[in-house]
Amino acid sequence: MTKNGILPRSSDGRVSKQSTMRLELTRLEEVKPNSVKDEVLSPCMMSPSSVPQKKRKSMTEILAVAKYAVVERDDYNNVNCEKCGSGDQSDEILLCDKCDKGFHMKCLRPIVVRVPFGSWFCPECCGQRRVRRFPQNKVLEFFRIQKSCETWDTKDGSLSPQDSRKRRRRWAPPVFQKKRRRLLPFIPHKDHDRRLQEMSSLASALTASKMEFCDDLYYSQALAPRSANQAKFEKGGIQVLPREDIETFEQCRAMCKTGIFPPLVVRYDSCEGLTVEADAPIKDMTFITEYTGDVDFLDNRNNDDCDGIMTLLLANDPSKSLVIFPDKRGNIARFINGINNHSIDGKKKQNCKCVRYNVCKCVRYNVNGECRVLIVATRDIAEGERLYYDYNGHEDAYPTHHFI
Repeated sequence: MTKNGILPRSSDGRVSKQSTMRLELTRLEEVKPNSVKDEVLSPCMMSPSSVPQKKRKSMTEILAVAKYAVVERDDYNNVNCEKCGSGDQSDEILLCDKCDKGFHMKCLRPIVVRVPFGSWFCPECCGQRRVRRFPQNKVLEFFRIQKSCETWDTKDGSLSPQDSRKRRRRWAPPVFQKKRRRLLPFIPHKDHDRRLQEMSSLASALTASKMEFCDDLYYSQALAPRSANQAKFEKGGIQVLPREDIETFEQCRAMCKTGIFPPLVVRYDSCEGLTVEADAPIKDMTFITEYTGDVDFLDNRNNDDCDGIMTLLLANDPSKSLVIFPDKRGNIARFINGINNHSIDGKKKQNCKCVRYNVCKCVRYNVNGECRVLIVATRDIAEGERLYYDYNGHEDAYPTHHFI
């Protein structure tokens, strides 16, 4: 290329390729670096000022709005507990899926009794709600109690004399047979303010657990319909609740509908979490409460993380077996702890049991009865004693030996 910018030509008048490449390189060297980059990337050879620059967010801004970030480690074999600092019993160390820290199940408060399914977050990352006291002036509204029935409106919550005369049986000749133990109705606390405190503790526990109060089995077409709960599907049959016990069962249900609950109070324990204590003495064979909640098929709950699943129906066809899971709806039975009977101390603490019954109106022709789970006292329970029922599980599947 000459100084005046004229390209040298060949004998036939054409410009050589080498001369063209030299001209392009010389022109690019005279342009600013930013302009060269924009000019090369732009298909239309636009000017640098006309090309919009993309604004990219920094990593700090992305992490600030992200739900959580999982930090992967190179080696998970040397993880120590953040509470005790020990790395022993690695099979019982849980790793938080948010902060990636390790915790022994027995070091957490409350204690985690089994390895949870799916994702798990430590107490700091999950933001657990503290159990706050529920205001007593809103207790009746929480349990949807409109007006107390005159039949139960006595100081001790027992039957009125007029209703007792109605329930008096007619005389019949004595029949000598083996005496069977009957269910006893619970005796509520005599103090009205004390009963409100008991209801307030239950309302606080349900609110902290994000649950709705439900004192009956809840059926849904999306889960399991009411028609699926039939006692005739039970494998090998199921014991029928006698007529006298059905009357006791209906009596206790009617009392609860009017706002008169069993003498129980929900308290928080640092190791066991929410627990239930007797607020008054409870006699042996007393009906405490019914285990309630959503009813679903067992096959749909094999990988459920709810630790309160209760067996309702064991059918001949496993696909028709039903369970109760109180993770959205339930009553005070949700907070009664279950313990394995694998130790002597554990057996001593068990003071109630869960019994499955065929509850039907007509005991003689028990074909259309529903399966129900009733919690009954197995011995005299003193005031202030914590309630435990037999979990009927395996020792390794439910390691409650940490707090026994």
